Amino acid sequence: MNKLKDILSPFTAWNNVIKDPVTVKDPVNDRPGSARYRGFHQNDIEKCIGCGACESICETGAIKMVPVEGVETKEGDSGLRPEVDYGRCCWCALCVDICSTGSLTMSNEYIWVDEDPEAFTFVPGIDKKPWDDNEKGWKRPEPDYELNIKERVKMPERSAEERENSFVEIVKGYSREQAIAEADRCIDCGLCQATCPAHMDIPDYIRSVREDNLEEGFQIMYKTNPLPEVCGRICTHKCEDVCAMGHRGEPIAIRWLKRYIADSVSEENYQQALQQENPQNKEKKVAIVGSGPTGLSAAYYLALMGYKVKIFESQPRAGGMMRYGIPEYRLPYDALDMDIDYILSLGVDIQYNTRVGKDITLEELHENYDSVLVGTGLHEGRSTRIPGTDHKHVYQAIELLREFSKGNEIPLSRKMVVIGGGNVAMDITRTLARLQNQKYGEVNITTTSLETEDIMPADQEEIDEAREEKVNLKPGWGPQKIVIENDQIKGLHVQRCLSVFDENGRFNPKFDENDTDFFEGDMVVEAIGQGMDISYISRNMRDGLDFTQRGRIVVNNYFQSKLEWLFMGGDIIQGPDVIHGIANGHKAARGIDKYLRGELKYGG
Repeated sequence: MNKLKDILSPFTAWNNVIKDPVTVKDPVNDRPGSARYRGFHQNDIEKCIGCGACESICETGAIKMVPVEGVETKEGDSGLRPEVDYGRCCWCALCVDICSTGSLTMSNEYIWVDEDPEAFTFVPGIDKKPWDDNEKGWKRPEPDYELNIKERVKMPERSAEERENSFVEIVKGYSREQAIAEADRCIDCGLCQATCPAHMDIPDYIRSVREDNLEEGFQIMYKTNPLPEVCGRICTHKCEDVCAMGHRGEPIAIRWLKRYIADSVSEENYQQALQQENPQNKEKKVAIVGSGPTGLSAAYYLALMGYKVKIFESQPRAGGMMRYGIPEYRLPYDALDMDIDYILSLGVDIQYNTRVGKDITLEELHENYDSVLVGTGLHEGRSTRIPGTDHKHVYQAIELLREFSKGNEIPLSRKMVVIGGGNVAMDITRTLARLQNQKYGEVNITTTSLETEDIMPADQEEIDEAREEKVNLKPGWGPQKIVIENDQIKGLHVQRCLSVFDENGRFNPKFDENDTDFFEGDMVVEAIGQGMDISYISRNMRDGLDFTQRGRIVVNNYFQSKLEWLFMGGDIIQGPDVIHGIANGHKAARGIDKYLRGELKYGG
């Protein structure tokens, strides 16, 4: 019976002979795609950041990221744009659904006639098409439809009540489950790596977290950053500012994932995990002035190259501003020491309590070493120079932080005013607040800045946490004078700051003289910036160097000065930032190696 049905079934088509035909006269205009049809692609080129998520998710290989004329690579933008091959495309629209910025969409246009088969591969938004302005078609449904999780995994932290009179580290760190969940959010675009001053292999070490291969992640980090414990805590994490995930939700917690990897390897297992030894196969010696991030980074890479390295440090412990400028609740000393101890284990020597320019001269270092790297940091506080700043109870934040880090008692009063809006201002404010709480049982600190909160240079998390710790923040005010009566400070007179910079971007604050306030306090701390001390460079040496208009020493791409044996990097060249210092040290080490091999000239 079934065989007979199979034989007769083709003849059933003859039933259609008696039916009236249906003719569509103009299928292009009479049969438009539905409002949500998945047709040919559109891309908002200005909105697109070239993250490549569309290329990664395409199972048929229909999308390729390509450079296009008129689109330049810049911070947060790869400069590439997706090219679609409709010979491969299956119109699944996953590329639209995964798009980190929402720039990629699909029109409801589905008819495209062309005699050239190559025409069906094009770059949406660049190669103009009739459907570019088509408002109908497939766009990611909002707000509930997401292939990626918008919110980052919350970092466990101590509450304000727990931390307000304690210097125990605030951030507790991710658990294994939390770290893997956060790493799963990464779309592996690499924009973070391009932005990182050290160009760390961020997507790769995040992948190591996802795959639970932390020793591999540890090795990846050390290729470009020998201070992962430090950077996992206090890095300015500008990489997160360009994270593709940040366009529709919260950026990946790159800094915290770095910390998770670093914390997963115990100090005694560093050697086993990294499998590195100091070859000490070169006779030439390098002197480094300063054991901050630049000096330590350079020492690490030079030691691996086989050079004999000695660091000259003015303080009793290594770390520079990392130890003597950052409170322990942000960077515990044991975490800093883990990074430092491993670098020393490679044969690096440090001579402590030795100030270059006083205990030993730069000329002597030049005579005894084949090359010298200077990374002395910004250890000098800057004054507002307003009336009253010469009073004995007006202090510099950087000096107080340094003394407190050494374990020395620092000045304290019941009512204090801090001037400044950067991270140093937040650090001294929160340090003094804890000490006030311990001694007086309350916090009474007013911290004021020229900048309004939206443009304050301090990290937002520092600002938020300071408020939680009962600090009175007063942004947007300009200090005019410290009021003194009977040789006692009474407080700070301020005026409303209308603008900090002029139309040319130069520092030129303007004030409203009719809008004033008074912040009570019997002690004032200035934290408006840091300056460099290069008094150790003699006049004769200075004559052989080039200087910028701002007084910084001119160096080439390898941080080599005009005195070719002298390299300089870090804060005194690029400003205060740990990750920049680490990157400077790495590149300077390569430069020193080139110089000692006769391959590098200052102007070459």
